[in-house]
Amino acid sequence: MEHPIKTALVGFGLSGKVFHAPFLHTLPGFELSKILQRHSNSSKEIYPYVEVLKDFDNILEDKEIELVAICTPNSTHFDFAKESLEAGKHIVIEKPFTNTSREADELIKIAKKAMKKIFVYHNRRWDNDFLTIQKVLKNKLIGKPVEYECHFDRFNPVVKADSWRDIDQPGGGILFDLGSHLIDQALVLFNKPISIFADVRAQRPGSKVDDYFELMLNYPEHKVILKAGMMVKAPLPRFILHGDQGSFIKHGLDPQEAELKAGKMPEGDDWGVEPKVNWGKLYVAPNGQDVLRIIETVPGRYQDFYQNVHDVLRNDAPQAIRPEEARDVIRIIELAFLSHKEKRLLNFE
Repeated sequence: MEHPIKTALVGFGLSGKVFHAPFLHTLPGFELSKILQRHSNSSKEIYPYVEVLKDFDNILEDKEIELVAICTPNSTHFDFAKESLEAGKHIVIEKPFTNTSREADELIKIAKKAMKKIFVYHNRRWDNDFLTIQKVLKNKLIGKPVEYECHFDRFNPVVKADSWRDIDQPGGGILFDLGSHLIDQALVLFNKPISIFADVRAQRPGSKVDDYFELMLNYPEHKVILKAGMMVKAPLPRFILHGDQGSFIKHGLDPQEAELKAGKMPEGDDWGVEPKVNWGKLYVAPNGQDVLRIIETVPGRYQDFYQNVHDVLRNDAPQAIRPEEARDVIRIIELAFLSHKEKRLLNFE
């Protein structure tokens, strides 16, 4: 019988509690063994069988731990990842992968030398709306795409002094936080751009980090616009896709995050299923006559990330997210900050 992948979770904030522990708990093939939680033991209330630790060395020295899931603030990603790889562990690391592309390249080099795997948690590849966008493009429902626009907007007009995301430190701000998701999705759909132009700002009073961005990624025959802000109250579309045969518009957020925050475990046939009211609208004009079609949303499946981790480690399957792809996300973020600073278009290198 196949032995489960004994896993240690580093961090039990929003990321560890909501986006990682539930999948390690429910998916066959994993054993959530240890959780590093230095300021509380609250994880034991949900997972009473788990050993709660205060010392990271306890994880590194445990030869039975095969996988370390790093769910800590962005500024700590590199050090935790490096130590874990050098201790002979495979790693799952929250996005953004690292704070610089140089750090990403170094971790990739260390992992190859140690013959260990890096899995970067770009879970929004399995958002229901993004899966639906992929289906729309694959089936050529809008014809040849000419413009793709994606938003990840929120309304949080007050800076949170106790949130590391709002602190001026490596990996802080909205471009690293939400931008890494949008950039990764764009690269999945369209590969690497030719050039980049960016507008990155702090709009909220007192903000020390960027809380708004607009990126334009240029391709030979189409363009990509990626936007996110913390001062957007109106329910704007998440995706706007235009092609030579029509347009597709999608509102609403994938329900998986809200369900996980509410404590629901990722199980059952209704997991990730979206209400019909949020299904996307396809506008086409066959034979010159305007037609509106409602496109059923593909159910979201965050569990497929960890299923791929299992399949790679146990069955030598291809990685769904290669670390080099996650490194390219960081490189685009670096170029975006530089483009904003210099107020010019930059070639992707």
